[in-house]
Amino acid sequence: MEGFWNLTSTISLTLSILFLFGYSYEDVAAVPTKHLCRPDQRDALLQLKNEFEVLNSSFAYDYCIYKGIKPHGKTETWMNNSDCCTWEGIKCDAKSGEVIELDLSCSNLRGKFHSKSSLRNLHSLTTLLLSHNDFSGPIMSLIGILSLLTSLDLSRNGFSEFIPSLIGNLSHLTFLDLSSNSFSGPIPSWIGNLSHLTYLDLSLNQISGTIPSSIGNLYNLTYLYLSFNNFVGEIPSSFGYLNQMNRLHVYYNRLNGSFPIALLNLTELSSLMLDGNEFTGTIPPNITSLSKLTIFEAGSNAFTGALPSFLFTTPSISTVDLSYNQLRGILEFGNISSPPKLQVLNVGNNNLRGPIPATLSKFTNLVRLDLSHYKTRGPVDFNIFSHLKWLEDLHLTHLNTTTTIDLNDFLSYFKRLRVLVLSGNLVSFTNKSPVSDPSLLPELQLSGCGITEFPEFARLKNLESLDISNNKIKGQVPGWLWTLPNLTYLNLSNNTFTGFGNLTTVLVSRLSSLIFLASNNNFTGEIPSFICDLRSVYILDLSNNNFSGLIPRCLGNLNRSLEVLNLRQNRLHGGLPENIFESLITLDIGHNQLTGKLPRTLIHFTSLEVLNVESNIINDTFPYWLSYLPQLKVLVLRSNAFAGPIHQTSFSKLRIVDISHNHFNGTLPSDYFVKWSAIGISSLGKKYDKPDEMYMGDFYYHDSMVLMNKGLEMELVRILKIYTALDFSGNKFEGEIPRSIGLLKELLVLNLSNNAFTGHIPSSMGNLTALESLDVSQNQLSGEIPQELGELSFLSYMNFSHNQLTGLVPGGTQFQRLNCTSFDGNPGLSGPSLDEICRDIHTPTPHETLESEEEVLSWIAVVIGVIPGFAFGWVIGYILFSYKPEWFMNPFVRSKPRRSSNTTH
Repeated sequence: MEGFWNLTSTISLTLSILFLFGYSYEDVAAVPTKHLCRPDQRDALLQLKNEFEVLNSSFAYDYCIYKGIKPHGKTETWMNNSDCCTWEGIKCDAKSGEVIELDLSCSNLRGKFHSKSSLRNLHSLTTLLLSHNDFSGPIMSLIGILSLLTSLDLSRNGFSEFIPSLIGNLSHLTFLDLSSNSFSGPIPSWIGNLSHLTYLDLSLNQISGTIPSSIGNLYNLTYLYLSFNNFVGEIPSSFGYLNQMNRLHVYYNRLNGSFPIALLNLTELSSLMLDGNEFTGTIPPNITSLSKLTIFEAGSNAFTGALPSFLFTTPSISTVDLSYNQLRGILEFGNISSPPKLQVLNVGNNNLRGPIPATLSKFTNLVRLDLSHYKTRGPVDFNIFSHLKWLEDLHLTHLNTTTTIDLNDFLSYFKRLRVLVLSGNLVSFTNKSPVSDPSLLPELQLSGCGITEFPEFARLKNLESLDISNNKIKGQVPGWLWTLPNLTYLNLSNNTFTGFGNLTTVLVSRLSSLIFLASNNNFTGEIPSFICDLRSVYILDLSNNNFSGLIPRCLGNLNRSLEVLNLRQNRLHGGLPENIFESLITLDIGHNQLTGKLPRTLIHFTSLEVLNVESNIINDTFPYWLSYLPQLKVLVLRSNAFAGPIHQTSFSKLRIVDISHNHFNGTLPSDYFVKWSAIGISSLGKKYDKPDEMYMGDFYYHDSMVLMNKGLEMELVRILKIYTALDFSGNKFEGEIPRSIGLLKELLVLNLSNNAFTGHIPSSMGNLTALESLDVSQNQLSGEIPQELGELSFLSYMNFSHNQLTGLVPGGTQFQRLNCTSFDGNPGLSGPSLDEICRDIHTPTPHETLESEEEVLSWIAVVIGVIPGFAFGWVIGYILFSYKPEWFMNPFVRSKPRRSSNTTH
């Protein structure tokens, strides 16, 4: 019995243990099957999904691909019937089920964050990644939401306006990336509430204002990126550690209003990037107290004062970029006992002058060095650079030195050099390969170096980029150049080349993705056929030469690669080939002798942004069908033989249109410009990722054109993306100027001169608040000049001459600065403004006044002399008539009359 009991007890105990284990196992095993995500978190995410629009294309495709992310709508995969913790871009806390990470970078999202965004319900967020989308609106709104990521609700108590200052440091957020969006406005002071932040990236937005001193409250911050925004003001002193001496210095400067004060500091900061803004003032000296700072980039601002040489030898620092500022003085490093850790030193394009210090040779860890536009004003000892054995990237453009750089000797210093830029200096070489190691130097720039013969680089098989423009090289382009298998960029512009060396298709076809610039030379004959044999050409610029013949149809071989074709200013004739340029972004064939019509196949050039066919002999009607090109931004038909009416159409992206000096006629409907939306939408506040992106074209090539502006031909060497102009002058347009012209609110230049417009100038022109130049001369306009034009503060040039205008000239300051000739041929105009500007014409000069007074006195003297003479003659005549002497009555009597005794003296 006892044994049975023992057995029973053992079984019972075992079953109990198994039951307990099974119960626990059920809990463990159930984790993968039941939803981890809390319902309130799921609902918040689904609401957030509906707050934004998913676009079909990405705004930062290349960057996202570079980072290994294919842009796509991540939120489209979020479904209500699944665990939100498994959704793409979401990470939850394993215990609480709350969302702790939200990654929506590269998600093609557009929209604004409002104060009641469901984002505020994700109380436990530690990481928020929103980069590379098209989010917009005030940055203040989003920062306010993030400051309120807490379960504490004070809004019901009526404190909603003061919540940011009352909550304090309650946010869990440690990682915040809002870069590459369109956020705007100033950073609010309550950003200091995000006290747990270690990473903050606000770069590549449109954020403005000054950096609030409260940012110094983020004492855990290690990475701060504010690059490429619209920040102004000085660097807050809160960036640096304030020891006792610094506190006294800061207090003194506070009295003088120098820079803001903060109680805390950013002692953990390791990366600080402020480049591409509008910061002013000096680099604060206390920035060196950031003992962990390794990267400091503040280029492309407006910093002044002396170069902060103390930065270069700070123990922790590895990168300093202060290029493109207004720093002055000399470059000095002080006493250096051991090689500094500095690897990147970029102080180019400032106002620095003086000798290059010999102590530079001790910076033996340098990998990149840029001293461009350093005004040395004397000889330079280039042996200084021989100690910098680790250099890979060296920029020494425009040193303003009398010393000639011996390229052969100079290159012998380096064993790792990949980029060498010596443009703007005097360079000499012996015509042998100046580099002993053919694997070196993929990029070489020798623009404007006074070179008269082509250097021998045939052994540089890894050469990818060669710029030898703006020199004095003449004759043939050497044939070996085309044997370089890795050549992707070649700039021969602004020399006196006359032809190309003999080539074989086998050699040329090895090249791929070539950017070929050969403008402003003396090339003659037909465009060489070897260009057609290239595997692919990205940019082809042969403008300003003497090429003749037809545009080669064989260029169609480049159809899938060619994006820019510039054949401007040659002597080409015939028509424009069809079906060969469908990948083009820019097509410029202006100033040739081309005839025929515009090929209707242009309608298939869906990537085309710039079309310039000016100054040819093209005879066609208005190409309204070009409105189907979704990216067209610049259209120039100037000085051809286009004729007929211009049909009403819509150009959604067109920003510059010049159809002047043709034979267009007819009337323009009142609503003609209603669908020209691009000129009506503001782009002036747009901030681009890089300065070069402000211009049309890319880093290697920028579109250019000539435009009538303010009565003069103005060459746009680089066309700003925000530039807008409309030129309909020199045609035969009739009827009234369309009232819808007032919708083009971003228009800068408007020229309607030399037509036959009638009626009044529309008052809607007063809506053109960005307008700088207006020309409506040589028409048949009547009525008054709209008074609204006097309110346009940017309008500095106007021409109303040779119309039939009447009434008062507006009294704005702009009108008082005009030349009187701006109103010629309008006798009905009047008013104080007209009297003011035409005073010099109606009021005689002092010299003229003197002459006039002398003339009046002369006439008075004549009158005084004439009156007595006339009276004397009248009396004599009366006497003679009364006596009627014989000789008087008979004029043929030749006897001499006797003198009368009554003659009056």
